[in-house]
Amino acid sequence: MAPTDDGATRLAELTTFRVGGPADRLVTATTTDELVDAVREVDDADEPLLVVAGGSNLLVTDEPIAGTVVRIATRGVTVESADSCGGVNVRVAAGEPWDDLVARAVAEGWVGIEALSGIPGSVGATPVQNVGAYGQEVAQTIASVRVWDRFGQQVVTVASADCRFTYRHSAFKGTDRFVVLDVLFQLRLGDLSAPVGYADLARGLGVEVGARVPLAEAREAVLAQRRRRGMVLDADDHDTWSAGSFFTNPILSPGRFEALRERVHDVLGPDVDPPAFPGGEGVKTSAAWLIERAGFTKGYGLPGPAALSTKHTLALTNRGGASASDLVALAREVRDGVRDRFGVTLVNEPVLVGLSL
Repeated sequence: MAPTDDGATRLAELTTFRVGGPADRLVTATTTDELVDAVREVDDADEPLLVVAGGSNLLVTDEPIAGTVVRIATRGVTVESADSCGGVNVRVAAGEPWDDLVARAVAEGWVGIEALSGIPGSVGATPVQNVGAYGQEVAQTIASVRVWDRFGQQVVTVASADCRFTYRHSAFKGTDRFVVLDVLFQLRLGDLSAPVGYADLARGLGVEVGARVPLAEAREAVLAQRRRRGMVLDADDHDTWSAGSFFTNPILSPGRFEALRERVHDVLGPDVDPPAFPGGEGVKTSAAWLIERAGFTKGYGLPGPAALSTKHTLALTNRGGASASDLVALAREVRDGVRDRFGVTLVNEPVLVGLSL
């Protein structure tokens, strides 16, 4: 039986937005067995369940949270194999802080996740979201994900090919069926980073896109970029009281992107084109660009308790004292403003609990 914390704990204490109502019951699981037992106990009782780890991708209602909140605090980084040809296979518990793993990878010469430095949250959340930044995604290094299947009441190992990874999405997102227990990463061994795939990062490093640099230099350059955007958690910086990027970059069919281009020409002039990047079967454009051109500049909403970051328009922030409803109202205003001006509906990246846009 997993240990139970005081039911008076507020979700505001467990989320990077620092909002969220009180939990009826909070269970902290420090081992995989405790985690499975806690989830199974709640399901057997047919009670509501909310699973929380790093809390960096949640916006939770201010109202009391019915049922049980299970907080994942499991730890463990195990090297299962390592050789110069096959690289290193590392199994990591779901509750391990993500950036701690990246820091260790850089120190150990494990290549492939260095561009994901500074991202808050836990390891177990990364395959759900297919976390990515600066030209890397975790899908590129995940060999398998071990989950608790709440429907089948069993532990299942899901191979990378079956995770259905796409841009900020996976087979685990949008369903409460699976609870991630641990992740097996397959990383290369070496002193140099993966090829730098992001133009701003390459400029910061003083190299061409596609170049490799020492791992530690890549990490520091990424952290510097993220700090400038308010994307590295800092208790003294309200720009980081957020869930990072609140909206995903839209991926549009060629036809819809052409419609956007025409709309941009009508609104901003024939010499202005929206950003366009390869996006799988479509064209990816920039949510931040659309937000700014729709009139929502950095710091929009100040001096209110909820405002856009003063460093990055993609981040909705709690300036101190914001409620979940304040943040939802701001998100709705931004989403609707972009849709009304450009005909594109932005999609929220954080999971909303007890709330809707």
